Amino acid sequence: MSDDLLTIAGRSFASRLLIGTAGYPNQQTMLDAVALSGAEIVTASIRRISLDPYSESMVDLLGDRYRILPNTAGCATVKDAILTAELGREALETNWIKLEIIGDRETLYPDAVQLLAATEELVKLGFIVLPYCNDDLVTCLKLADLGAAAVMPLGSPIGSGRGIANPIAIEQIVRRSPVPVILDAGIGTASDAALAMELGCGAVLLNTAVAKADNPRLMARAMRAAVEAGRLAYRAGRIPQKRHAEASSPQLGLIGS
Repeated sequence: MSDDLLTIAGRSFASRLLIGTAGYPNQQTMLDAVALSGAEIVTASIRRISLDPYSESMVDLLGDRYRILPNTAGCATVKDAILTAELGREALETNWIKLEIIGDRETLYPDAVQLLAATEELVKLGFIVLPYCNDDLVTCLKLADLGAAAVMPLGSPIGSGRGIANPIAIEQIVRRSPVPVILDAGIGTASDAALAMELGCGAVLLNTAVAKADNPRLMARAMRAAVEAGRLAYRAGRIPQKRHAEASSPQLGLIGS
């Protein structure tokens, strides 16, 4: 929708779906799914990006058609995250970074304390920082205050497919955040993505829901439609929820009345 663009750090995108590149059954399926999703931003772990270009590297395959958003997946400390971000900037010639600092290996929840410190440092180093964070309003507001270009709260644990565990928290973050809110992690199917958009999120980032689907290509199409439908519904405004029925047709003029 050309009249409703997603804008991050002054850059505008027609698609509000961001998609990952990991976990697909093969390279061609990944390329097809990314194309069918309509996404303009694709994420890739810096650990999977070669610093030396070679035939059919991730950069060669995607760099001309999409904005590649490198991420610091696997990092557990501020030092590691900053080093990884700097490697990504060198490899891809981009100062955009999806910041991930994991504090617990079982749940893969972010470490909020280190995330705040790394965001502050990376912003000072000239990065456009998009931090993956908990669904916590206070953390999201602090990240925005430190200069994050967007905040990316989780819907539920990474790869769990459990959807949005706390929609009230996401709605509160959307209402208060001065920067775009991108729902990240936990999406399992199209209705989850639609709900995120109906709650007011600026975009949805997903990977496993498409990569591990029985038919990734078909699921990519479903996610594209879901994000578009959810955004339209949010803009249209839903009717109030009521405890009782209310007839949609007028009672006046009914036979026998």
